[in-house]
Amino acid sequence: MNIPSCSLRVLVVLAHPRGTGSLCGALAKAYTEGARDAGAEVQYVDLSRLDFDPYVHFHSPKEQPLEPALRDVKTAIEWADHLVFIYPTWWGTFPALLKGFFDRVLLDGWAFEETSGGTGYRGLLGGRSAELFTTMDTPGPIYSFAMRSPGRNALSRSTLGFCGVDVVRHTRFGVVKASNPDQRSRWIAKSRSLGLSLQHGVHTPLQRTWRRIMPWLAALRLQFYPMTFIAYWVGALLATRSGEIDLIAFAIGYAVLFALEAATVFFNDIHDFESDVRNRFYSMFNGGSRVLVEGRLKPSELRRGAIAALALAFFLSILLVIASDAPLRSSIFMLATLSLLAIFYTVPPIKLSHRSLGEIDVALTHSFGVLFCGYIFQNGQLAEPTPWIVSSLIFFAVLPGITLSAIPDAEADQAANKRTLAVRFSVNTAMSLAALFAATAAILSATFDWLQLAPGTLSGIGVPAIIHGGFLIWFILRCRAKIREATRIDALMVASLGFTIWFAVVPLVNLLG
Repeated sequence: MNIPSCSLRVLVVLAHPRGTGSLCGALAKAYTEGARDAGAEVQYVDLSRLDFDPYVHFHSPKEQPLEPALRDVKTAIEWADHLVFIYPTWWGTFPALLKGFFDRVLLDGWAFEETSGGTGYRGLLGGRSAELFTTMDTPGPIYSFAMRSPGRNALSRSTLGFCGVDVVRHTRFGVVKASNPDQRSRWIAKSRSLGLSLQHGVHTPLQRTWRRIMPWLAALRLQFYPMTFIAYWVGALLATRSGEIDLIAFAIGYAVLFALEAATVFFNDIHDFESDVRNRFYSMFNGGSRVLVEGRLKPSELRRGAIAALALAFFLSILLVIASDAPLRSSIFMLATLSLLAIFYTVPPIKLSHRSLGEIDVALTHSFGVLFCGYIFQNGQLAEPTPWIVSSLIFFAVLPGITLSAIPDAEADQAANKRTLAVRFSVNTAMSLAALFAATAAILSATFDWLQLAPGTLSGIGVPAIIHGGFLIWFILRCRAKIREATRIDALMVASLGFTIWFAVVPLVNLLG
């Protein structure tokens, strides 16, 4: 938020119990003067002079009537673009005066609200920034590393950050008890210069750059890439058991897959927007990245990003063929097939995820698709049965997780006419299918292990697959008896994704060993 100085509205809150007679009071006065000289409109509040009860006497803080002074400050917070809190550090955090102020003012329904998605809460004071000024007697390194900055963390994350306020700076002044008048004068001058710096905006150039990058990192949904990389790596190792991996082909090939996955998730956010915006049960496992829903990126930006990722994948594919010994026809066929399956998961007119084929699509691309890319790019022979066997196990292991991930989305997907298995056949049936897929993966892995159909690759996979698979099936059926409609199933998703990991990690460890 880089607001021009003429329109920046700043609320300075002095939270020292001794008020303006303290060093904090001098710092607050200097900052206020600097901010006004920068052209900002400033309101100043001294909490020590406010007439309010810092104690919550009711079951819920919002049931306790606000004193006129607190109503005025609440109005000032609504008015402000930038909040500045100046306080002494006592016992590692901040005075009870500031804690009592937050207890009374940051109320449910105004500063935050409960939700059924995400973390369970959503801040309502978004669009505002804040900075913290504190005086302390603790040396900075001890406060930061030994004490782990408890006051800063409490305010930046658990209080202001929780309410949606972006804390952009934390300035410490100390050690106060060892300071002299000249040093304190320099601190006051620094406080004034920080207020004056608002003429350039509340964020530093580095912060502004990072804020532009963060939505794109969120849109990438990087939490799902490690499994793709491991399966790709397994494929490469299967092709080169008797030799060294072609690192050029390996690196360029994975860069192609990364770009394709980026394009896919970008397109998914665009074409699943109608469902995502309705979704009450979104989490890190489902419901998209939320960058469009939260307004962090525009559809046009995400579309350009997806097209750029596709263009990069195309360029890297050409480079892969030129700079490595990867077979031309097999590589082109594999990449073209994988691209079509990935992109048309949600992109019209095919929209596989809207035709009850999305689960199969994801399982294919994350098993046969990525593993055979790694295998073919290293000149693996398609007649060799091992990559087919390993891919088939990963395929069935992925299916439970991707089937279950549509259960929290079912209500929103149905409203958006997205026909996942959970929508087409009901949540209850989708859970039964997930249990069946898990059983298939566990039984096949145990059978392949015990019959030694892929010795040196699947050795030892049977026991963990049966144990974890049995637990997952029990967990699914237990939840199935209680769940009849869309709801969050985070613990079940963790169990399902953990089950999937065995089918990539065990082959990887065996091949590396």
